[in-house]
Amino acid sequence: MDITALSKRLPGIKAIVLGDMMLDSYQWGKVQRISPEAPVPVIEINHEEFRLGGAANVALNLKSLGAEVIAVGITGMDQTAKIMRKLFVQKGINPEGLIPVKGRKTTIKTRIGAANQQIVRIDIEDTSDVSEAVTETICGVLEKQLREADLLIIEDYNKGLLSEALIAKCLELCKKHKVLVAVDPKQKNFFCYKNVDIFKPNYLELQTNLGKRFEQDEDFFAAALALRNRLKCKYLVVTRGAKGMYIFSKNSEVQHLPSCAREVFDVSGAGDTVISALGMAYSSGADILSSASFANRAAGVVCGKMGTATATVKEILAYDL
Repeated sequence: MDITALSKRLPGIKAIVLGDMMLDSYQWGKVQRISPEAPVPVIEINHEEFRLGGAANVALNLKSLGAEVIAVGITGMDQTAKIMRKLFVQKGINPEGLIPVKGRKTTIKTRIGAANQQIVRIDIEDTSDVSEAVTETICGVLEKQLREADLLIIEDYNKGLLSEALIAKCLELCKKHKVLVAVDPKQKNFFCYKNVDIFKPNYLELQTNLGKRFEQDEDFFAAALALRNRLKCKYLVVTRGAKGMYIFSKNSEVQHLPSCAREVFDVSGAGDTVISALGMAYSSGADILSSASFANRAAGVVCGKMGTATATVKEILAYDL
């Protein structure tokens, strides 16, 4: 499908993001001296910025592509959660699915740097599993919202929200309401996502979870096809950095799309953009290859930006391959 024709089908798609919500903090300044206390630079901060990260960044990417978005996940009851909710409202994303959990820390990743160079990152988070009561609350939110949805994206960062029980219930509800499912997995629940439409690990995650190191492409292809058969997903899409992405399906040969990133300034959040654009395009009725091509362009756009970023339809259409 032509990219321009595909883009016209995106506005109005109703999407839900289920996953680990995060806040990204960027603190930038200048270094003019070394600390007398230790051999480390002293950074005088002159600029601070907050951005949505993790599953929240997926929600923002979907919004940038024209979707009607609801984010479903958990936060703490702290200042970080207040900032996150404020950003959701500012960006026009429905925050009703964010469940505050007493005593839990909202995940925040603080990047500190100078002269456009990150010097250190500080993570504050709580990765303990949520209680059964919280899981039941999340299931209740999903039961309500999936009735009107076209697409569910599960963004799993292993931060304690997604459990086998929640995943199973979620997939059951999606089947019931005929909602397409796209998954961006991590390690803990890797093999729990069965019979989904799109399963998108990256190359390293594939090797890690299969306990294999691929010596050549033939090993990679064989392992990927075996995984697709094991999970019974419709499409297995493996991203491989500068080498692009690979699509595995039941009835066709592996399809390869080379990376179209012209300049890689920052890869932060590029995976969020890929799953968002891929899921949106496929749920619009585009075939998987057209959807992957669209997502590939979107990734090229965000890799040219600094920090976690999004790509608009206009930017994707204007992107020169």
